[in-house]
Amino acid sequence: MGLYILVFGFPGFIAMIDFVGFVFTGRRIVGTVLLRITEVCSMLILPYMYLNLVSGPVNNCCGDSAPFSPDHQITIYTVIALCLLAYFYSSFRKEMAGPIVEIVSNALLIICIVLNIFIAIHVEESIYVFLGNIPIILLSILAIAKNHQLFMESNSDIDLNDLNKIERLARKVLQLKPVVKFPIIFIFCIPVLFVVTALLLIVGQKPDSLIRAFTDTYKHGLSQWDYKCDNVQCGGHYLCSVAAKGHTNIVRPQRYGVRNGGKIICNRQLLVSNAFEELVQETFPSVHKIIRKQYNRVGDVVHRYYNFFDIKLVSDIVYILMKPLEWFFLITLYSFDRKPENRIAKQYLSIEERRILKDK
Repeated sequence: MGLYILVFGFPGFIAMIDFVGFVFTGRRIVGTVLLRITEVCSMLILPYMYLNLVSGPVNNCCGDSAPFSPDHQITIYTVIALCLLAYFYSSFRKEMAGPIVEIVSNALLIICIVLNIFIAIHVEESIYVFLGNIPIILLSILAIAKNHQLFMESNSDIDLNDLNKIERLARKVLQLKPVVKFPIIFIFCIPVLFVVTALLLIVGQKPDSLIRAFTDTYKHGLSQWDYKCDNVQCGGHYLCSVAAKGHTNIVRPQRYGVRNGGKIICNRQLLVSNAFEELVQETFPSVHKIIRKQYNRVGDVVHRYYNFFDIKLVSDIVYILMKPLEWFFLITLYSFDRKPENRIAKQYLSIEERRILKDK
C-alpha cells in the first residue's frame, strides 16, 4: 500500500512543491518536463483511473457505487472537460487572448477549484483527496496566477477606446487587484454554468443535473439516496425477490441461490424471469439496457418502501400479479432457446454448479 501511495502520490508532491515555491518566490520552481508529467498524471491519468477502476459505474447498494449519478454524468463530465480545456490552455499558451476568453478561462479555473472541493467532500476518502483533488486545486490556482501575471505584463499596449463595451468591461475586470478581481470573476462563473446547462438540455440533461450528479447517488458524502439501500438484502431481485418471500404454499420456493456472494430464496418465477433477462441480454443487448433501466426505476420504489413490500401478504399479491409476465417469459424462452430448462435451472447457481450443469 505504501508503495502505491508513493508512486501515485508523486505528482501531488511535485504540485505541492511548485505551489509552495510560488508562494515564497513568486515564480514556478518545477522544470517544464516534470511539470508536464505532473499535469498529465494529476489532471488526466489519476482521475481516469479512479472513475474507471476504483468506483463502480452505476448506483449500487451492495458494492462500489458510482461517485456521480449515471443519469447526470454527461453534465458533470462536460464541466470537467471544460475545466481541463481551460487549464491546459492557460498552461501552454504564451500570449494573451481576447478579454472575454480570459474571463471565461479564469471562471472555468475557479469552477475547477470549487468542483474539486465538492468532489473531495463527496468522496470522503483522504487518500483520493490527497492523490487527486489537492493537486488539481493547487495546479488550478497556479494557472490563475500565471494568467494574472501574463495579463499584467501585456496590458500596457492596449487602448481601451478600440474595444467594444463588453470587451472594455472584461478588460477593466482583469486589471483589478487579485483580491477584488477574482471574487468578481467568481460571479461570472454563474453565467458560464448557465450557458453550459442550457446547451446540455438538448441531450436530455436537466437544469439541476450538476447538483443531482452528486445527490442522486448512494453511500457518498453528498448522497441523498442512501435510504434506497435501507433493508435491502444484497443479492435481492426487486419485484421477483419480493414475490419469492410470500407464503410458501403460494409462491412455492424451490431452492436457495447465490447472487453477489449472498444467499437468496429462489422460486420458479424468479428463475424464469432471470433466464428471460439473460436471453434478452445475449440476443438484444441494446433492448436489454432499456428494459433494465425501466426495471431499475421500479426497483427504486421497492427500495424506498421495502418495509411495506416485506409483508408476506403483499409478496403474495406481487407474485400473483406477476404470473402473466412469468408465462410470457416462459413462452419466449421455449420459443427462442434450444434448452430453456437448462437456462432456467442454472440461474443463481455458483460458477462450479453452472459448469457441472453445462457438462451434462
